[in-house]
Amino acid sequence: MGRAFALDELPWPGMRGRGAIVALGLVAAFFLLSAAAIVARAAAPATSLPSLPLHWPRTLQLGMQDPPVRSKAPVFRESAPFGLRYQYLAGGVNTGHGWETWEPNGTLASSYVHESWAHHEIPVFSYYEMQTSKPGAATEAQTDIDNLQNPETMNAYWANVRLLFQRVAGSKPVVVHVEPDLWGFLERKGETALAAGFAQQWVALRDRYAPNVLLAYHMSIWGAGHAINRGNPTDAQIRAYAATSAAFYRALHTRFDLAFAEFSDRDAAWSAVFRQKPGAWYTPADFHRHLLYMQTFVADSRLRVVLWQIPLGNTVMRAENNTFDHYQDNRVQWLLGPNGREHLRAYAAAGVIGFLFGRGANGNTCACDAAHDGVTNPPPINGNDRLSLSSDDDGGYFRAQAASYYASGALPLP
Repeated sequence: MGRAFALDELPWPGMRGRGAIVALGLVAAFFLLSAAAIVARAAAPATSLPSLPLHWPRTLQLGMQDPPVRSKAPVFRESAPFGLRYQYLAGGVNTGHGWETWEPNGTLASSYVHESWAHHEIPVFSYYEMQTSKPGAATEAQTDIDNLQNPETMNAYWANVRLLFQRVAGSKPVVVHVEPDLWGFLERKGETALAAGFAQQWVALRDRYAPNVLLAYHMSIWGAGHAINRGNPTDAQIRAYAATSAAFYRALHTRFDLAFAEFSDRDAAWSAVFRQKPGAWYTPADFHRHLLYMQTFVADSRLRVVLWQIPLGNTVMRAENNTFDHYQDNRVQWLLGPNGREHLRAYAAAGVIGFLFGRGANGNTCACDAAHDGVTNPPPINGNDRLSLSSDDDGGYFRAQAASYYASGALPLP
């Protein structure tokens, strides 16, 4: 699942031995397969893509999770001319420590917006408040459902949404990514009417207070009840799963401006070690299924897609030795590595308009020095023999590849 816990301090258990780490190399080897395998099987470009969101750039943009510069050195804009940056808004609407308290009276949102606009970036807020509000419940799904039906909680919730819109209103675009995971839980529980009323209220408040805001619906693949990278589903099955996702969105009977979706928010090696799920690694066939899913959803929902919270691990840099903050993955390489432009073109043809990179939980790889261990070059594992370019926990790979993407020219969107 695409769990949205980037702000949490989560106590993950320790490593389970080098044997598990070595085994990961066998799975990572799939990445070495020729890119032609997926491109040859990629879905044909859609003949009629939905319109781009209002004021969206005409080129395929990259971005990453980036806190306000007052709390972090401005390495983000020194790395590459990113078109997008994102920040979580969380903490609960009735807890006394939600995002509106991080700077006085919610001004963090307005300062973040104006910082972004000043540097020609689109600010993105992942608004994740339902799970963190009171009273909650024993499970994540039940927390969302119970809070949605609690009048006191929802009065505080809508007041919080109004405050956000008032702080970000203006003449330039702002993306508000509405409640990642919530829609997937509601879809799986069959709570279509509850979801529809919630969606319609979001749209009504946006229209009243901040028409410049682009509202992003979160399409969780797991909401349809199927995993696309397990069990080798056929193309026909993938199209059917994606059609189910689109049908749930259409049942909301309102219109968002774009959709967000994900691969996963955890590095594959992290999932293999801590969740004992080696299937978290994407093979070329899995990338094909993912691409086909996005293409089908875009065509059926008439929404373009931004892929969000893409894990930052790699199998190239020596810094990535499958320890805390240094876990391997292959999705950055697929999108920004040697054959990356070919893969990005396929996603753009399917209706994807942006890629946002960031870890979804502490312990996963960061394109920053979250480990506070400086430049690291431990002994190579699984063929990762490149020396670190910086103190970033991924060895500096993501920032270097993002800079290379923009230096070659951002790809035009169809």
